[in-house]
Amino acid sequence: MSTTTDPLVENKGKPDTPWHLWVVGVIATLWNSGGALDYTMTQTRNESYMSGFTPEQLEYFYSFPAWADGVWALGVWGAFIGSLLILLRSRHAITAFGISLVGLIGSFLYQMTADMPPSLSTPGIWIFTAVIALSIIFLLWYTRAMAGKGVLR
Repeated sequence: MSTTTDPLVENKGKPDTPWHLWVVGVIATLWNSGGALDYTMTQTRNESYMSGFTPEQLEYFYSFPAWADGVWALGVWGAFIGSLLILLRSRHAITAFGISLVGLIGSFLYQMTADMPPSLSTPGIWIFTAVIALSIIFLLWYTRAMAGKGVLR
């Protein structure tokens, strides 16, 4: 008779949490907290935070229509909440990242059609936007994979 035990039996059918879930969850939370901070400071017009922008840039940020602020909020807060839900091993992280992706697409459409100051339409800004998009796509894929393996409940 074997003395080894099956981890699934010990955990009542729940798979062990892989180490990479904690790494992805912590990094995602740190990364997306930056977006949450930026959104909050911009929306509250925090003088100290916004002092690094030119008057032209501030005018652009403060003139967003309500729908653009709304999709920005969906993108930022969906990603931040999704990151926390990874750490809680919740399958609802998938929904949060889906909402974030919808917000990101809406924000991107606004950026493409708005009268953006040239100082905000640089290759560096667009590369950063692409990195944000890739991170959300990765996190959506990752949470779906983890849910499929039963890691997220």
